[in-house]
Amino acid sequence: MGTPGERKALIFLGAVLFLGGTVRAARAVSRDDDVPPSARSAIDRQIKAVDSVRKQGRKKKKPKKPPPDVPAIIDLDIATADEIETIRGIGPSLAKRIVADRDSLGPFGSLDQLQRVKGIGPKLAARIDSSVTFSLLPRPSTTEITRSRASKRRRKPPRGDSQN
Repeated sequence: MGTPGERKALIFLGAVLFLGGTVRAARAVSRDDDVPPSARSAIDRQIKAVDSVRKQGRKKKKPKKPPPDVPAIIDLDIATADEIETIRGIGPSLAKRIVADRDSLGPFGSLDQLQRVKGIGPKLAARIDSSVTFSLLPRPSTTEITRSRASKRRRKPPRGDSQN
C-alpha cells in the first residue's frame, strides 16, 4: 500500500468523484419537471420513431444497379471501357488501359496483340479467351524488333576490359 499521504489523497479524490456524481444525478432528477411540454412531446416522438425502427430490424440494402446488357462475347476492337469491365478478371483501370492502347496503336485483331497492354499476360489472356472476340485487322507494326534482329546487336564490353 502507499504512504499515509497517498491514501488520504485517494480517499479525497474518491469522495470528490462520488459527490460530483450525486450532485449531477440530483440536478437531472429535479430538472425533469422544468422541461416544457412541447420539448417533452418532441422527445417522445423521437423515441417512438427510434423504437419502431428497431422493431422492424435492419432494412435490406438497396440492390446495386443492374449491369448493362452486355453480350456474352465482347469485341475488344470496338467495345467501350464499361463493356470491357464486365469481363471477369478485368477491372476499371485495366479496361481504360485497353481502350487507350487500342485508340493509340489501333485495333488488336488477336489475343496475342492484346497482350501488348500492360497488365495482360498469357494467363489472363487464356482466361478471357472464351469471352472476347476481335473483328478488326490489327495495324501493321513497322517498329517491332524481331528476335533475330535483337540477337545480332553487339553489346558493349564491360568497363575495364579493353580489347587492344
